Amino acid sequence: AAVFCGAGNNGGDGIGAARLLFLMGLKVRVFLAGDYDRLTPDAMEETGRLSECGVELESFDPADKTQAAWTRGCQVIIDALFGVGLSRDIAPDSTYAAAVDLINSCKATVIAADIASGVEADTGRVLGRAVRADRTVTFSLPKTGQFAGDGAVLSGNVTVHDIGIPPALVRETVCSAQTVEADFAREALPPRKRDGHKGDFGKVLIVGGSVGCTGAPCLTASAAVRSGCGLVYLGVPDAIWQVEAAKCVSAMPFPLESWRGGILRRKALPVLLKKLSACGVLALGPGLGRHEETANLVRDLLTQAEKPVVLDADGINALAGHIDILDSRRGRVTILTPHGGEFARLGGDPAGDPVGAARAFAQEHGCILVLKGHRTVTAGPKGNVLVNTTGNSGLAKGGSGDALTGLIASLLAQGAGPVMAAAGAVWMHGRAADIGAETLTEYGLTPEDVIAALPRVFLELQEDLK
Repeated sequence: AAVFCGAGNNGGDGIGAARLLFLMGLKVRVFLAGDYDRLTPDAMEETGRLSECGVELESFDPADKTQAAWTRGCQVIIDALFGVGLSRDIAPDSTYAAAVDLINSCKATVIAADIASGVEADTGRVLGRAVRADRTVTFSLPKTGQFAGDGAVLSGNVTVHDIGIPPALVRETVCSAQTVEADFAREALPPRKRDGHKGDFGKVLIVGGSVGCTGAPCLTASAAVRSGCGLVYLGVPDAIWQVEAAKCVSAMPFPLESWRGGILRRKALPVLLKKLSACGVLALGPGLGRHEETANLVRDLLTQAEKPVVLDADGINALAGHIDILDSRRGRVTILTPHGGEFARLGGDPAGDPVGAARAFAQEHGCILVLKGHRTVTAGPKGNVLVNTTGNSGLAKGGSGDALTGLIASLLAQGAGPVMAAAGAVWMHGRAADIGAETLTEYGLTPEDVIAALPRVFLELQEDLK
């Protein structure tokens, strides 16, 4: 094993691990990338214990080919260069940078102590450069940066271990961010009345579709039906109504007046408001297109609809330059589900700190924001943030977000709380993708496969209750 240490207490952890590995019979070399005279008292104490075992702390020299050769021949590398206190970029010409580059060039399993060096603990942002860990052994509590941003990829498999901090202090710690696990998703799954009828399980109105984008609203409707919604209505431009009627068997498409080849007109507003009066939730945007006439209809609906709204795709794009429409809905439930590009059009900047950006946007505009990505972030208007833990690259395909919109709307219509419905749906959507990829692979997974796997997710959540 090769152990790379800094001069701080994180380096002391690495030195202590090296001693234990040596006592277990492993061949170990320990490289110090920092200055020996800046070792903390704890790190110095561990250095003395290591020396008593006959292993000396070596200064890391980027030009020393024998050190590089030893490292590349190892089966395991421990990264203990920096801990959670790192807040500035690793200098590109520093010994630390050379150590990070050497670690990343090796085929060995890399285990990070507390956090992968170079990852900012609060955001997941890379500070200049960072170690790619296969596993991170973090202490007492997970760190936000291990589940968000680039840190979610660089941390590898994260496990949490006790290091002696009193449990009462850990329990008293106030965290404004948390991960979403199966227990949370289970609470988001509304119970089913044994004697219930379709009217008891919610009604959703979906508005979307345009010529060339007939699949999006159908996927949204299919996900809503598959996840237990009692009645799903689908309003689409009359130019594509026959296509949607043929595609949707369990949902109920109806035509709306359109012009110029399928553009949904503002004149559809009275019809939609009347239909919405009999429904619990409006899902708005999948496949709508970005014509200004349609965008005006979206803005009118958002202004006048009192019911909860799940806004996706071109529904979100209609708010670009009109964020005051969103602000006017403060006090009403509005869930936005943008990817990074759509979020940027609304003035958000997810780069570097998706958790902070999502939280700030949700608080400023009084909405719930589902910022989609590798680790989707759900932020509530009170500053609470939930980071998802499921999903894979098979979701990186057109239509996946449409399915998520239908799932959120369905849970909301069935009675789940708004934040619970949003974050729970994200977890279920990702878990369905993980189940589907087990047999179909991430290459072959489609949004339809994700929807088809939702019952397996519900079975898992129900089985865990027994």
